[in-house]
Amino acid sequence: MGRSQQTFSKSEKEKKRLKKREDKRKKMEARKAEKEANGTDGIPIAYVDYNGNLTDTPPDPENKIEIEAENIEVSIPKTLPGEKEEFDPIRKGKVNFFDSSKGFGFIIDEENNEKYFCHVSGLIDEITENDKVEFELEKGQRGMNAVKVKRV
Repeated sequence: MGRSQQTFSKSEKEKKRLKKREDKRKKMEARKAEKEANGTDGIPIAYVDYNGNLTDTPPDPENKIEIEAENIEVSIPKTLPGEKEEFDPIRKGKVNFFDSSKGFGFIIDEENNEKYFCHVSGLIDEITENDKVEFELEKGQRGMNAVKVKRV
């Protein structure tokens, strides 16, 4: 006589699957009963008032403002007179470390005290440690790199 093809783990998995299906059915029936008892129609509607706040009352149609499509401007916001008008790409800093034999080093920015990697390929002038320099930033593989570095 052959052995049964049903193993212990198969029967346990089948029991779990059936129990899960039964639990899901019971939850669905409970939700239906709660809906009938409370009389909810589903998700309530939310409205947005003229300040942008969510409310449960519809807005007053008398306060409605008509806006023509031609009056909507889609553009970059204009800078105010007190704001900085142009971003200066040239930064000033000090050479913290530079190994001329290996061809790389680090520059500390005077403005925000951040360290930026500098490679010999991005140099205009020869630099050494503690030199004051001007440089520009460029996105590299591991972060921002100092390029177009020249001594001040």
